[in-house]
Amino acid sequence: MGSITNPTSIPQSIREASGHLLHLKSSPPSIKVVPRSRGDMRRRVMAPEGRSEPKLIHGEAGYALEDVPLLTDYIPSLPKYPNPLQKNPAYSAVKQNFVNVDDSVAQKIVVHKNSPRGTHFRRAGPREWVYFDSDEVHACVVTCGGLCPGLNTVIRELVCGLSHMYGVTRILGIEGGYKGFYACNTIPLTPKSVNDIHKRGGTILGTSRGGHDTSKIVDSIQDRGINQVYIIGGDGTQKGASVIFEEIKRRGLKVAVVGIPKTIDNDIAVIDKSFGFDTAVEEAQRAINAAHVEAESVENGIGFVKLMGRYSGFIAMFATLASRDVDCCLIPESPFYLEGKGGLFEFIEKRLKENGHMVLVVAEGAGQELISESMRSKDHKDASGNKQLLDIGLWLSEKIKDHFSSKKSKMSINLKYIDPTYMIRAIPSNASDNVYCTLLAHSAIHGAMAGYTGFTVGPVNNRHAYIPFYRVTEEQNKVVISDRMWARLLSSTNQPSFLTEKDIEEANKKEEPPAHKFKEESHHDHHHDVLRVGDNGAADSSNL
Repeated sequence: MGSITNPTSIPQSIREASGHLLHLKSSPPSIKVVPRSRGDMRRRVMAPEGRSEPKLIHGEAGYALEDVPLLTDYIPSLPKYPNPLQKNPAYSAVKQNFVNVDDSVAQKIVVHKNSPRGTHFRRAGPREWVYFDSDEVHACVVTCGGLCPGLNTVIRELVCGLSHMYGVTRILGIEGGYKGFYACNTIPLTPKSVNDIHKRGGTILGTSRGGHDTSKIVDSIQDRGINQVYIIGGDGTQKGASVIFEEIKRRGLKVAVVGIPKTIDNDIAVIDKSFGFDTAVEEAQRAINAAHVEAESVENGIGFVKLMGRYSGFIAMFATLASRDVDCCLIPESPFYLEGKGGLFEFIEKRLKENGHMVLVVAEGAGQELISESMRSKDHKDASGNKQLLDIGLWLSEKIKDHFSSKKSKMSINLKYIDPTYMIRAIPSNASDNVYCTLLAHSAIHGAMAGYTGFTVGPVNNRHAYIPFYRVTEEQNKVVISDRMWARLLSSTNQPSFLTEKDIEEANKKEEPPAHKFKEESHHDHHHDVLRVGDNGAADSSNL
């Protein structure tokens, strides 16, 4: 790919050539591992047409850095400027103002004695030199996808951080998600205008799903003279951000594209957790507590709560562990069955006989395979391409009522169904998430000012890092049912696992024990690459 050093010289024909809608569900780059000689510190990568090759740097003891793009990768000879933080009074007492250029963060913090050091990511934080003069920065912020506690906090801290740390005065808010770049108004954002927005739920910029026309978005960015783009959203949004970055790079524009990962389900890979998750779990406690009060107040009472979790059951799992009042938790990752020995109906009857009441929590994506084929045939998708799930809560509550009202059962029950699905995501973030959102926003700003682009920011083993887009979009973070955290939940609720021997075998295949991985790695020739880009980057909950 040739470098275009003068963005103003790009002909209109190039901008019109990419007017089609780019598909956001494209697969991640395929990696080809090849032998290398001593001193060759890079792995050769086969990247699909139109996508950048990942920057992979190798060192001694199996060290592998998955680096993020820098503006100078495709615009050489960019001028550098001293970081204005050097003169910022707020940082005058800081012992070390700037992050060392070689600092990196390990994806796996627990390693075997003789194993390679593994995958690392570039550490987030301010750099001594930046590639943007504060007066030239024209930034924009956009929120996409569903709501999540903390969205307004991130917006506020992006605006205040750019203004107070780097003296940036031109910041735009893009209204209505991606389509807002070309279909809606923009609003100027200042520290004064965003001063108290963190006290509100939702997003002051509005949001939407879909509306991603890459050419129109980049045209708008170019026409408005925007050179820093901060995109807040989930995995679908980050895929869109990746495509926007690729088009900006193709046009040779000096524009930093930064993603801030957002999902209430905590299903974004690599990072420790997503913002808003702690708030969601805390709010879910209110629904569980209400279900418990209802259940214990009547004979054979069942409090049934449905929580968010399309493909990942983290909210349901952590809310259950935190509550201590839940008798059974059902999540998408762990299959269950209703009838027969060891089934859900048998367990409910047993628990009611023991305690006189019970609380059941289910994630919205659990048990979809149990719903009839005629209902599942309605395979609708939303504007983001997500499959619209059937309501497991209503379906399962009716199944439970039908079972205990049938002639097979001589037990009458009193079931109360509570669905706080949208309530837990529409509230302001709590103290923990507010602090986390501040760190995310500041890390994103430092990266953009330092010329990094095409990356998502987030904590990896409790250290903020810059992560290539493809790493957070290639797979979703899910509860590992062969992990000790899920075992802790089963022990806490004293519920059956509902797993067959086949289910256990499949779970073990998906997540091999670390000892097996170390053994395999030790047999590799040290002159060959051993990094597995497909490894799940989620924090190992066994260490908790």
